[in-house]
Amino acid sequence: MSAPARRASLVRRMAAFALAAALLAAAAPVTAAAEAAKTDGAPKAPSALAVTVVKPRPDTLNDTLLVTGTVMPREEIEVGPEIEGYRLMEILVEAGDRVEKGQVLARLSREVLETQLAQNTASAAKARAAIAQQRAALDQALAQETEATSAVERTRQLRKTGTSSQEQLDERERAVKVATAQVAAARETLVAAEAESVFVKAQRDEIEVKLNRTDVRAPAKGLILSREARLGAIALSTRTSPLFRIAEDGAMDLEADVPEGAMPRMKDGLGAQVLPAGFEAPLWGKVRLVSAEVDRASRLGKVKIALPDDPRLKSGAYGRAVVTLGEVKGLTLPQSAVMFDVEGAYVLTVTDGIVGIRRIVPGLKKDGRILVTDGLSPGTDVVARAGSFLRDGDRVTPVTAPVSLGEAR
Repeated sequence: MSAPARRASLVRRMAAFALAAALLAAAAPVTAAAEAAKTDGAPKAPSALAVTVVKPRPDTLNDTLLVTGTVMPREEIEVGPEIEGYRLMEILVEAGDRVEKGQVLARLSREVLETQLAQNTASAAKARAAIAQQRAALDQALAQETEATSAVERTRQLRKTGTSSQEQLDERERAVKVATAQVAAARETLVAAEAESVFVKAQRDEIEVKLNRTDVRAPAKGLILSREARLGAIALSTRTSPLFRIAEDGAMDLEADVPEGAMPRMKDGLGAQVLPAGFEAPLWGKVRLVSAEVDRASRLGKVKIALPDDPRLKSGAYGRAVVTLGEVKGLTLPQSAVMFDVEGAYVLTVTDGIVGIRRIVPGLKKDGRILVTDGLSPGTDVVARAGSFLRDGDRVTPVTAPVSLGEAR
């Protein structure tokens, strides 16, 4: 046999061998399946899906309300001049300063009042001299009255003995009447002089009060919010704006707007975390005053939250607060276990390995957990992360979640 013929025969044998091997490989799974069918008699059922379950946990959550408002002085004092018509000569404080009660804030001119005081001093000296003069005149009139009375008595005795005439007695009796009238006039003049002295003293008191009021003083301890006083301006008590505005004791409140639905739950003493604009950390405050009415247009009520003394607080600044309305106790679940659809909230429970749908009423949320107000009992197994791959009636293998997962936050 020639070489080409031998090569052709070898190729045919190799092709036949390859075909036989392929047929054998295809027949092997069929044979194995047939053997398995003969051994078991029926195909195996798929194993149940393992899911993680948690039990509702008793917990206490704080019921809070977020409100916003404006930082305002608790008590604002407007300081104006107590006398008017005098020029502002000196201003001693600026906005932002803290002042004590009675501290001088500004001074008014005193020249006119000091001149009036000097004139009053002269008038007082003149009144004192007039009183002394009138007292001397009264003493003289009294002496004359006493002498005239004695002369009448002597004349009456002499008249009885016949050594004095009736004419002389009548003359001396007239002298007594004149002396008596002079005493009365001296007394009236003295009273007038004393009244003049009292009037001069009253004028002096008024001038001294005005002089004292040229010092514009702080009526209470506090923080200067604004200064409208200007050097050289004439102080007028009828001006539209005060010279200074003071926050008494520097105390500030957050005047917050509250929806009308939450107003009945607001009361004095509730705690609040207040974050004014620009603050990195909140301040602790307490509700100090709850408004007795709700605005008809905005449907919002007002509450005032007392803030601690902090120099960083600025009147008029924006602030928001979280008010703690109270504590609510109940069962909580991880937020991942609660799902929602058009009918509301629900969870998937596992009972004897069967998945069921349980409708619930959710409440407050805190740190990744939801308070369930209705629909669950403490021992219920709830699918921790249900997702959408489970259906009502599915058979599963429940696996209790570790503590860290059961308390997922």
